[in-house]
Amino acid sequence: MQQHEESTQYGLLAEFESPDDLLAAAKETFAAGYRKIDAYSPMPVHGLGEAIGFPRTRLPWLVFAFGLLGAITGYSLCYWVSAIDYPLNIAGKPLHSGPMFIPVTFELTILFAALSSAFGMFIANGLPQPYHPVFNAPNFARASQDRFFLSIEAEDPQFDREKTEEFLRGLNPHEVVEVEK
Repeated sequence: MQQHEESTQYGLLAEFESPDDLLAAAKETFAAGYRKIDAYSPMPVHGLGEAIGFPRTRLPWLVFAFGLLGAITGYSLCYWVSAIDYPLNIAGKPLHSGPMFIPVTFELTILFAALSSAFGMFIANGLPQPYHPVFNAPNFARASQDRFFLSIEAEDPQFDREKTEEFLRGLNPHEVVEVEK
């Protein structure tokens, strides 16, 4: 029985000088069949998510659902307190008065929606992530300043060290480096 050594290679990282170069490279990379790719940029690049095959987010549906849950919770809380748990008949006014429940209902709607948005983004983005292999790549600190990077992971079914590096070099990057885990 043969034991396989675990690879220490995370993938390859190509450095580009402009967002247009990165976008063109991302489109070509996706068209070439690579799927485990990621792009790093100091600013949003329109169309980059679609170019690397990033799926549409379901976060708006999550926020809507939790906002609705917040509204139901707020209204139910007010109704429970005012009409069931501790009813006070003041001047013959009805125990269930919808307009008086509006502020609490609104506030809990906003609170639940905001919290679900914040936590949903953290979970969807895999944050917090204090370490990622590309952080060790030379010049990667410039990804938050003025450089644009495209990575192809070694786990990609199309990945072959030599062929993938040759492919990336054909995209005219500033530099291509190997990224270790």
